[in-house]
Amino acid sequence: MNDLPRTNTARLAQQIQFVIELDKLKTVLRQTWLTDASRRENSAEHSWHIALMAIVLAEYSPMPVDVLRVIKMLLVHDLVEIDAGDTFCYDTQHNASKSDRETQAADRLFGLLPADQAADLRSLWEEFEAQQTPDALFACSLDRLQPLLNNQQTQGGTWKANGITRDRVLQRMAPISAGAPELWEFVQQLLNDCVTAGYLQPEPMNMN
Repeated sequence: MNDLPRTNTARLAQQIQFVIELDKLKTVLRQTWLTDASRRENSAEHSWHIALMAIVLAEYSPMPVDVLRVIKMLLVHDLVEIDAGDTFCYDTQHNASKSDRETQAADRLFGLLPADQAADLRSLWEEFEAQQTPDALFACSLDRLQPLLNNQQTQGGTWKANGITRDRVLQRMAPISAGAPELWEFVQQLLNDCVTAGYLQPEPMNMN
């Protein structure tokens, strides 16, 4: 890293170090493809996309939410991927260690900041992960909805490449039923349409 000019305060030095570290999120590739199928999106693009979705779709939260807090949560929630990488949501093996890897990443990354800002951003990240508050439930719903839309727009994208079936996607989308229930019917219909179009495999036959 190139040397920076000396700052007037230790606080500013910490903040600048954190800001520079954030740039690494742009290098973390996700499984999801852009809607034009030209390449995979990166985690910074994903976070930007769902932050804007919070502004556009705020009216679909069943409970009042603080849209600014939701946006902050969405911009922070994947920062841990700078260290932990993006874990494919249908990868059972790597998801087993995801929590530990991301907690270690949170310790390091938020620890770069002054204590007050570290505590604030860390609490937003933890709130998102817990999915208990109205803000977190709505934020999580948008986080699940965005890749669904991208997979539909790319005619199955990640689903086709990994042989994913409708039941697994439906399970992954389940938080939307609580966090944005007005969108749940749309999600179910979109999945049905994707199965009909051949973008998504139907549920496997029960052989019992």
